[in-house]
Amino acid sequence: MNNELLFEIGTEEIPAGFLSKAVVDMEEIIRKSLTEKRIAFDGIRCLATPRRLVLTIADLAQKQDDQTVEKMGPAKRAAFDENGQPTKAALGFARGQEVEVSELETITTDKGEYLGVRKTITGQPTAGLLPEILTNFMLSIPFRKSMRWGARSLRFARPVHWLVALYGGKVVPFKIEDIESGNTSRGHRFMSPVSFTVNGFSDYLEKARENFVIVDPEERKKLILEEAQKEAQAAGGRLFYDEELLEAISFIVEYPVVVRGGFDGEYLTLPQEVLTTTMISHQKYFPVVDDKGKLLPFFIAVSNTKARDLSVVAAGNERVLRARLADASFFFEEDRKVPLEERVESLKKVVFHTQLGTSHKKVMRFRRLAVKIAAALKVRPAVKKNVDRAALLAKADLESLMVGEFAELQGIMGREYALLAGEDPACANAIYEHYLPVVAGGRLPASDEGAIVGIADKMDTIAGFFGVGLPPTGTADPYALRRQSLGIINIILSKQYALSLNFLIDESLTLLKDTLKKPASDAKKDVLDFFRGRLQHQLISQGYAYDTVEAVLSADMDDLLVVIEKIKALEDFRKNPEFEPVSVAFKRVDNILKDFKGGRADVNLLAHDAEIQLFSALDDIKTRVEKNIAEKDFIGALNKLAALRPAVDAFFDHVMVMDKDEQIRLNRLSLLSEISCLFHKIADFSKIVTAG
Repeated sequence: MNNELLFEIGTEEIPAGFLSKAVVDMEEIIRKSLTEKRIAFDGIRCLATPRRLVLTIADLAQKQDDQTVEKMGPAKRAAFDENGQPTKAALGFARGQEVEVSELETITTDKGEYLGVRKTITGQPTAGLLPEILTNFMLSIPFRKSMRWGARSLRFARPVHWLVALYGGKVVPFKIEDIESGNTSRGHRFMSPVSFTVNGFSDYLEKARENFVIVDPEERKKLILEEAQKEAQAAGGRLFYDEELLEAISFIVEYPVVVRGGFDGEYLTLPQEVLTTTMISHQKYFPVVDDKGKLLPFFIAVSNTKARDLSVVAAGNERVLRARLADASFFFEEDRKVPLEERVESLKKVVFHTQLGTSHKKVMRFRRLAVKIAAALKVRPAVKKNVDRAALLAKADLESLMVGEFAELQGIMGREYALLAGEDPACANAIYEHYLPVVAGGRLPASDEGAIVGIADKMDTIAGFFGVGLPPTGTADPYALRRQSLGIINIILSKQYALSLNFLIDESLTLLKDTLKKPASDAKKDVLDFFRGRLQHQLISQGYAYDTVEAVLSADMDDLLVVIEKIKALEDFRKNPEFEPVSVAFKRVDNILKDFKGGRADVNLLAHDAEIQLFSALDDIKTRVEKNIAEKDFIGALNKLAALRPAVDAFFDHVMVMDKDEQIRLNRLSLLSEISCLFHKIADFSKIVTAG
């Protein structure tokens, strides 16, 4: 315990959605802070409940590491005169560093010898630094929303009521406004609303448990899962859950108590997603399913209080759920009375965005775009027909009562109502799938119909907001344009669609021409740059070299399948011993061309042997390289381009490119321009990082 740190921030109930991120942020903040302060540490743990955020470090060094600082002074030749006596430069530097001239050292650098001084800064005791460290740590934890309370200027997720700060078992004394640190924590708000003193982390965990607080969220999750599974088995089924739901529930409670409830079996006639959405999203209940995944009329709730009679708790939860399901049943029956297609007309009353018109106008735009995409992909007539129909009906469920109450069901209810209206199942499924992915990295559309309508809808949104001057900023993306662009990228790649990004953007902007606030060419450039940035980030995160990705995306950003193949080929080519010299040679070509836009070289103006040989080498491989590129054999094309390197090197060694004769100069630049254009069909080698 000698070097153990315990810090607890006691609060009013913090929303569960804040806590999982807070735990991650807390560890990152304290690691950075201690590293900057040169304090060694080991065994960081960050924990959270609705009423407390906890940091503990098993071994925190008792003092900062000593630091050696090197200060550079004047050049040695300027520090002493011809008699070896120190000059004003040397004397002034020594005085500024509070040392004698004799204590100055000679430091050798690439630029020569300099006078300098090395000082050792002795580390301070950790205990004296902790008040500032812990204060800054607490105030640096980011939350989606923070608040002030009372007369305090302090901002935090929720009002702070107590602070526990112990280092080596002793209180770290500090004060944030009128909240003083100490060694006193508090128990469960309802089951043990008392204070208790602690002397370390183990003691804290034990006493918190005695006072009905399970501090560790992983322990709470384990308890919840074990007990909930037992209750589900007792009901004749199994638990329906995912890690996100389990984590959310674990952050709602400090002392989990599991209780099983039930509901009327007649509600099982509702679409399953309606029931699971009601239970999971609205009530944070675990549904219970049979071995085939079909819902049973039971749910598992988790309470934060151990009641004397759990049947009373179950009855209360059943009453709340019954009301929600009764509403859902009413909405479902009412919605079925109006055919889905009739709801399309009512979208004229729904504003998608003040600058982009109504939802009806949006539907009409991306419907036309979807049909064009289907034609470009040459899908079967039946698929094209379903694409047209699904696009028309894609947003109709937004005007339904069910989606008005349960926004999470958009698309899901569109599919259900389409099936009830007798629409083709492929069309109905596309209404649901066109929203996918609903989260970054989420499930993608499986069908062509869903993929095509989804691409069209997302592209219309992206082009529209860029076209009216509302792109995402560094801190805000209110229309989820980043997620939607990644959705388009990943749909195209997963479905292996040979689809031109330029075509998609051009068609979208044409359909948006009456709403654009900037020239279409400017909007297109912005959208292409936006997609380039998203794809670049994704590919680098997948392990591709930054400069490989940059080189290819700078040269080509159209057919994404081709782009990926070029990146793979260039990554493979990097293993070739010729890669480095080829990259250097091609960089020289680009550097000398700068903004030159030339035509074809005239063989009759070639005079020097080196330029004749380069022209001949280019002429020999050009057709074959272009054939490789057309056949998407990019590694073959790169290997042939590599054969140009000796001729390029010889050209630069023996030929004066910038000849005084303008005609000869322009001809030589044109020859280099032809070479540049050829390898730019694969990548911009000026973006490659080389040692040369």
